[in-house]
Amino acid sequence: MPEPVTQALLDRLAARLGADRLLPAPAHHFSEPRGRYRGQGVVIAPRSTEEVAAIVALAAAEGVGIVPYGGGTGLVGGQIMAEGPAPLVLSLERMTAIRALHPAENVMIVEAGCILSEVQRAAEAAGRLFPLSLASEGSARIGGLLATNAGGANVLRWGNMRALCLGLEVVTARGEVWNGLTRLRKDNAGYDLRDLIIGSEGTLGVITAAALRLVPRPPVTGTALLAVPSPEAALELLTLVQEAAGENVSAFEIMHRQGVDFLRETGLAVTVPLDPLPDWMVLVDLGLPRGTSADALLEEVFAEALDRGLVSDGVIARSVAQARAFWHLRETIPEANRRIGSVSSHDISVPLSAIPRFIETADRAIAALGRLRINCFGHLGDGNLHYNVFPAEGRDRADDEDLRPAIKRTVHDIVHDLGGSVAAEHGVGRLKVADLETYGDPVRLEMMRAVKRALDPSGILNPGAVLRAPDR
Repeated sequence: MPEPVTQALLDRLAARLGADRLLPAPAHHFSEPRGRYRGQGVVIAPRSTEEVAAIVALAAAEGVGIVPYGGGTGLVGGQIMAEGPAPLVLSLERMTAIRALHPAENVMIVEAGCILSEVQRAAEAAGRLFPLSLASEGSARIGGLLATNAGGANVLRWGNMRALCLGLEVVTARGEVWNGLTRLRKDNAGYDLRDLIIGSEGTLGVITAAALRLVPRPPVTGTALLAVPSPEAALELLTLVQEAAGENVSAFEIMHRQGVDFLRETGLAVTVPLDPLPDWMVLVDLGLPRGTSADALLEEVFAEALDRGLVSDGVIARSVAQARAFWHLRETIPEANRRIGSVSSHDISVPLSAIPRFIETADRAIAALGRLRINCFGHLGDGNLHYNVFPAEGRDRADDEDLRPAIKRTVHDIVHDLGGSVAAEHGVGRLKVADLETYGDPVRLEMMRAVKRALDPSGILNPGAVLRAPDR
């Protein structure tokens, strides 16, 4: 277990870097979106990789813990250390430079503090696309997105952050700098340390910059919102769309009507162009080559799906504004969930063919636990569902807090039995450390511990995240 941050260390940091690097701890550094953790420590915000290295080296010399902090949008407590010795909270918010842009190579090199939406805009200005897309893109930062191997809506076509990164710049636990900002697509010169660091949630090194992979913008796009009778039908529809569009299906999202009910209950203004409102909807996004018609393809798919009983209604977006409205519906659901307040939230994945069985089994098991509401939605195309359980209307989540352990265990047991993962795209953080121990392969866990001991022998990097911090 690391030592707590001391005034002597803060004095040395101020003398080395300047007192302005130490922040007065605004509240957002010690809170997280779901309100389940309250952090502690001292916030320090460096302006360069060299300053990050100096901070880590000074902290390592005294054995003080460091919690890397990006945009604070993580949902599993990875950016919050609520217990134990007070750490240094190392915020990358001042490191926001776009260092280089190589449109012909489809590469952009950015610092870890860059906000995702800024990266998207810079890529667009260069006639390119950075395809990661998620609801928190206006505040999530690249370092945190890489640290958690974030996913989002477009994983089906372009993969998660690991697939969108060519190289990294990382400060090690000893305060050394690994300059791995390669722009190469092929480099088999030894172990792939990039893939090791991505998804490690700040426990193996502090990401300070990244070489991101861009893609050409699809010349033709199309979006449709379709009513489906069941998750089984949604999966058949996914196959039908992929057979028609090939690799050009950018996203395929599923939503239950409970999400729309929550939007209305919380006063969030979102229009749903399907009447009557179906129990299940899918949102399809296509990106096609020049000379094709997305509308024609979607109309053809809809007609065949209607004949096969896979859809009952649907709307094809006839403008960019209408397509954005469809996506606004999907992306506003997490805010409605937050306002309602979940009893227990689950970011899970199962094999595609097991999704209908999971939903049916979990719904039945949750109903047996009490009067609860379920909002199931997510990235059907890659098997990742957000299966969140809420109190009955008129009740607060605190009223059902005693059910939370049973709900979580029930859902995760079903996921595990179906060969799935209890940490699909949000990561492990501190919330799921015990779940990883319960459901993880013991050999894999010991290999992970060995890697942690090798790269962070003093255990100062994000103590207690992903792997349980050893006792003193």
